Amino acid sequence: MLVLTRKVGERILVGDDIVITVLDSRGDGVRIGIDAPRGVKIQREEVVRAVAEANAEAAAAGDDAEAQLRAALGARGGAAPEPTDS
Repeated sequence: MLVLTRKVGERILVGDDIVITVLDSRGDGVRIGIDAPRGVKIQREEVVRAVAEANAEAAAAGDDAEAQLRAALGARGGAAPEPTDS
C-alpha cells in the first residue's frame, strides 16, 4: 500500500485518466474529489459491504419469506390470496 500525505488542493494521479484531489480536511475526515472516466467504477467500501450483507440476508430468507408474509397477512384479518398458476 502506498501511503501519501497531501494538503488541501494537492492532487494524486492514478494512471493517465484518474485524478484524486484533496478538497477539505476537518478533524478525522478528509473530503476528496475523484475525476475518472465514466467506465471506471468508484464505490465506497462500506456501501459495497452493506449491500453484500443485505443480499446475503435476503438470500438466506429463502422460500420461508412467502410463508411468513402470508401468516402475517392472515393474522391481520385479511385472507392472503392463494397463488394461481398462469
